[in-house]
Amino acid sequence: MARRWTIWLGLLIAGVLGFEILAGAASAQSVRPPSNAVTNAPPGGAGPQSPPAPGTERGSNVDVELWGKVRRGVEGKVSIPDTKSGTLVQSGGEAWRNFRNGPLPTWGGWALTGIIGLLLAFYAIRGKIMIEHGMSGRTLIRFNDVERMAHWLMAVSFVILAVSGLNVLYGKYVLLPVIGKAAFASLSIFLKWLHNHVAFAFMLGLAMSFVLWLKHNFPTKEDFVWLAQGGGLFSKHSHPPARKFNAGQKILFWMIMLGGLSISMSGWSLMFPFESSMFAKTFGLLNLFGLSLPTSATPIQEMQFATAWHGIVGLFLICVIIGHIYIGTVGMQGAFDAMGSGEVDENWAKEHHSIWAEEEIAKRDGAPSGARMQPAE
Repeated sequence: MARRWTIWLGLLIAGVLGFEILAGAASAQSVRPPSNAVTNAPPGGAGPQSPPAPGTERGSNVDVELWGKVRRGVEGKVSIPDTKSGTLVQSGGEAWRNFRNGPLPTWGGWALTGIIGLLLAFYAIRGKIMIEHGMSGRTLIRFNDVERMAHWLMAVSFVILAVSGLNVLYGKYVLLPVIGKAAFASLSIFLKWLHNHVAFAFMLGLAMSFVLWLKHNFPTKEDFVWLAQGGGLFSKHSHPPARKFNAGQKILFWMIMLGGLSISMSGWSLMFPFESSMFAKTFGLLNLFGLSLPTSATPIQEMQFATAWHGIVGLFLICVIIGHIYIGTVGMQGAFDAMGSGEVDENWAKEHHSIWAEEEIAKRDGAPSGARMQPAE
């Protein structure tokens, strides 16, 4: 009964948070003036009797043509080193802003709310995945100190990056009304500074994890069996064989490695703006597969692509890591020990990673590995 109330309370909180995020995102306004705004009004509030500005007399289209070109982003010439100043109006800016304040936070809010609701529903139906044969009292070393250091360096830094990044996207909707403008401004400045510096720790942890675990994350024939049985997650008596990493963990590994590399590259271009043309070059490579993406982009457009992509990949990785945190803590008995103490119970290892457990027990006991071992009763 207590678990059922906890689940319903969690669903309620997730729903309220998602509603707040989506409602705030929907409230973003366009920079266009309202339909009843006065345009081309002379300065100082002069009335209709004031003489018209040159080029705006009836029958003249000079002003319309001029500002039409400016609005379309025609680049002029400047005498200063910053050639970007030759573009008075960067026409893609409005499209970028509308995406940044509209679809991105809205879809992201649905994704975050959906993954939390899905995990709560799974917990309500499946419950915590227990060690079927109970704890044996004997342990195997799952991860050594270096492996756990790489994991926690990447994990802790990612959590900090996720929280500070979510503040950029949703803070003005969720925190600003609660703590006020002054406190929100100070907090945002600190979180931005933290985000920029912690990013280097995340990239280091990402690189270490890639080097340490790459050899364990190539597909094997056991992975197809594991996927066909759903990893045993939906059956209390199904334990498909697996090596050190099962198919689900391998998929997670590659999502984190590729997503982490991508978000690191876009973040690097944002920390050092106008120094690279990463997206134009990437689009050129993608066009080899039959796409028709633009292969030239101005420095400002590169920054707009970078901010949009950084937000998309960031939200995707947050959803993935929420699922990873669930299965590694409340979702499965004994799973946290692997990265906590580095040692796991023998029965847990035999049930979830039977091939790896057999090899480790054989090395520990000095005996050759034989038939598949069964968990102790």
